[in-house]
Amino acid sequence: MNKWWLVPLLSGALLTSGCNDNGSPVNELAKEGLADKYQSHFLVGTAISSWQLASPKKDYVNIVCNEFNVYTAENAMKWQRIHPEPDQYKFDLADKMFELAGQCGAQIIGHTLVWHSQTPDWVFEDEQGNPLTREALLARLKDHITTVMTRYKGKVKGWDVVNEALNEDGSMRDTPWLRIIGDDYLIKAFQFAREVDPDTELYYNDYNLNKAEKVAGAVRLVKQLEAAGVKPDAVGMQAHYSVFYPEIEEVEQSIQALIAAGVNVAITELDVTVLPQPSSVEAGADIASSAEYEERLNPYTDGLPEAQQQKLSQTYEALFSLFLKYDAHVDRVTLWGVDDGSSWRNNFPVQGRTDYALLFDRNSQPKPVYHALKRLVE
Repeated sequence: MNKWWLVPLLSGALLTSGCNDNGSPVNELAKEGLADKYQSHFLVGTAISSWQLASPKKDYVNIVCNEFNVYTAENAMKWQRIHPEPDQYKFDLADKMFELAGQCGAQIIGHTLVWHSQTPDWVFEDEQGNPLTREALLARLKDHITTVMTRYKGKVKGWDVVNEALNEDGSMRDTPWLRIIGDDYLIKAFQFAREVDPDTELYYNDYNLNKAEKVAGAVRLVKQLEAAGVKPDAVGMQAHYSVFYPEIEEVEQSIQALIAAGVNVAITELDVTVLPQPSSVEAGADIASSAEYEERLNPYTDGLPEAQQQKLSQTYEALFSLFLKYDAHVDRVTLWGVDDGSSWRNNFPVQGRTDYALLFDRNSQPKPVYHALKRLVE
């Protein structure tokens, strides 16, 4: 494999318009993609699913290579996948993403080192199944961060060090990390990460940061980390939004609050659902949330009507216009998925729905919203 991280990123059009028989991209001049259009403003990225890394499809790889210049693993670098057992690390899928990024001239975001979800129970327990001591869990955390970051040192733009540590009111979420280590577990995680790689960027990442109370909690975390000497380079706003919410003014106020705290902003997991929100589930991205399937919650099984296509385009245009307004501080906008068929919004918070949350349809074709976003910077 070429040492792509030693080579400057490709300028102008991204390269690839076809694939070898094994699914890897062929370097040929490609059309100007979305990332190229926004290259003077911010990076435009995508999340790549584990099943696509394991069995890449030609159309999917073409979109990834042509349209995006920074990649995030949807699940392949989370603890349960990359470190499933105490003495076992599995880097196979993550390595494939790095290979793809090398072939496409893209950068990588490491996601995520510390999270309460998708972390095996053994992480927090001793051999008898009892909760670990603070010292033992800190040692386990340091080993994980050191092992994973060392493998990819010098190959990653930045790391989501801690993911979703806040409640909706901005207080600290009750997790095993908090219960066993204490309030300083974020500080420790950032310190361990900074020790491994002094040159990479470090981020805090969360959803619903458009809410005033929650973004105030994120600002408090930034100040605490800064006082400990490990100030984040950026705060990631996940941006799992809807055509119905949030108000664009709320998003802008949160961006302003984070900039005032002295950090950049990354839009890390952007998608826009067109489907109704179940009344029993609070809007957001808590993967523990779920609601029962009802036909009224899945109204567009045969395709998205023109009126909803326009609403989707208008919502994305308003968001990207806002990001452009603050492009001096918005470092990256990452779509959470490549096309509608692979979007997690089809199954969250209701299993088995048909959503249209991304820029490419189920046939890997650009939707009207894609062309609308290109026109914003023409």
